[in-house]
Amino acid sequence: MVIVGMAAVTVLTRFTGYWILGNYRLSARTQSILEAVPVSVLTAIIAPMVLATGPAETLAAVVTLLAAWRLPTLVAIICGVVSVVVLRGLI
Repeated sequence: MVIVGMAAVTVLTRFTGYWILGNYRLSARTQSILEAVPVSVLTAIIAPMVLATGPAETLAAVVTLLAAWRLPTLVAIICGVVSVVVLRGLI
């Protein structure tokens, strides 16, 4: 029930935003700000966890970031998981 409720709230929020903003023409600046929101929220969630958990997780996050810079997303995720497991064993 909780998952269904969260999904309903998410869909309702998204459709309400489209309904409200559908009548307005957004400036290029406002549109670019809205496009940056998902990345900002993800960063706000991940950054404290990376810095507060331990050195293995922090180093694994750096490895994942470097891998994501050059490799496809799935490969970067696999690199991150493998690196955190290896670093936890070493540190």
